[in-house]
Amino acid sequence: MENRRGLYSGWRTGALLIAVVMGAPLLTATPAVAHGAVPGDVNGDGYRDAVLPAPGANVAGKSGAGAVVVLYGAKSGLSTSRRAVITQNSAGVPGTAETEDRFGAATATADLNRDGYADLVVGAPNEDTTRGRDAGTVSVLWGSKNGLTSGTDLPATTPGAYYGRDLAAVSAGPGERTEVLVAGYEGALRFTGPFTRGGTYGQAVENQETPSVNSVALGDFSPGGSLDEVVVTVRMSDLSGGEVYINPVIGGAQQKGNGLLAAVGDVNGDGHADLVTADPDEPDGAADGARGGRLLVWYGSARGIAREAEPVQLTQNTPGVPGASEKGDGFGSSLAVADLNRDGLADIVAGSPGEDTGTANAGQVTVIPGRRTGALGGGAYAFTQDTADIPGAGETEDEFGTTVAAGDIDKDGRPELFISAVMENSLTGAVWVLPGGTGGPTAKGSRMITASSVGLPQREGTQFGGTGLLG
Repeated sequence: MENRRGLYSGWRTGALLIAVVMGAPLLTATPAVAHGAVPGDVNGDGYRDAVLPAPGANVAGKSGAGAVVVLYGAKSGLSTSRRAVITQNSAGVPGTAETEDRFGAATATADLNRDGYADLVVGAPNEDTTRGRDAGTVSVLWGSKNGLTSGTDLPATTPGAYYGRDLAAVSAGPGERTEVLVAGYEGALRFTGPFTRGGTYGQAVENQETPSVNSVALGDFSPGGSLDEVVVTVRMSDLSGGEVYINPVIGGAQQKGNGLLAAVGDVNGDGHADLVTADPDEPDGAADGARGGRLLVWYGSARGIAREAEPVQLTQNTPGVPGASEKGDGFGSSLAVADLNRDGLADIVAGSPGEDTGTANAGQVTVIPGRRTGALGGGAYAFTQDTADIPGAGETEDEFGTTVAAGDIDKDGRPELFISAVMENSLTGAVWVLPGGTGGPTAKGSRMITASSVGLPQREGTQFGGTGLLG
């Protein structure tokens, strides 16, 4: 199998997980997934709505302008006919669709103005502005009984590139308990409440004390205080991934462990949020890393997470985890953390889009259940396009598992699992929805959503479902 570390290094490395839904409640300090839209009821009908990005979508002849598709939740599940396709040319949305803006490359959802409707935060990291080429923009689309019909900007405070390459948002209370964290090449910009539909917010503070930021997350590793901010940098020359910072300060990176993506959830059920990072690159002489990729778990506590804390490492060679660690698997190229089987423990979902399943780079998704005691890995299971009852078949370079997320969109209490394959049909992309079951998501009854089925007729390069670390 080819060396995907070298392959990834040739692309921009935006941390763009699937913009769908998560299993945590809307008003929570510990979102289950740090990338892509938190499940949000944007129209107030009582059902959470899925948000699927298409950052490569052609809009009015502008290639790569980008779009976001909202599929409205219902008791019967998702229907491609109940949808809204939103671009920068949509009424009320700031800006104008332009070539390679990549609107929707990152998304997050939270009730920022606390009016009972979920709001959608959207990044367009390649937007050209007065700050420069590829400076990037971030917009908030405000929820209402009619859905997302108006928007305002969250402006960058200093010059820089790729502002909005990743986003995290949480609405856990008034003031600073409601926050949006934005990643960019100049650092991370923190917006806190109160937010209003008019575009005002409480405070904006930029942290430029870390290298260029690839991924951000928000959680509460020692409950009772303010939200903890997680910043993961772009790839560093001496690491297999980037540095990991919790509440960043100069010289404050975690002393053990690294990665490219971060997600938050209570994996061991002790009431404290835990931090999971994904480090999918090959070590290739770096000081850290694991063949085929790895996950790292730092457990929260009453004192939070110490800089010197030793994380738990998970690979495909970990006992109980399906498969084996092979060069180029890219285990952890996508990441989600959510309670899939409703046992009170957050489960870890990791994509391996470079996995060979009899077909080169067809891709696989692995679920590692949370555990109160004992080692993680036991009871883990996996899905591929060749799993019985999953539509389609694994094909060369499909990259199944490009992005992952989970959440309950039919309000039956059983979270669905969402998986994308960006390379499906010549980069058109597709998303699979696996129904929630009593013991977790199940392939039986799963469905495949294509770009054309949601009104995106572009045949190549739509990138429906998001691009993950391939962006």
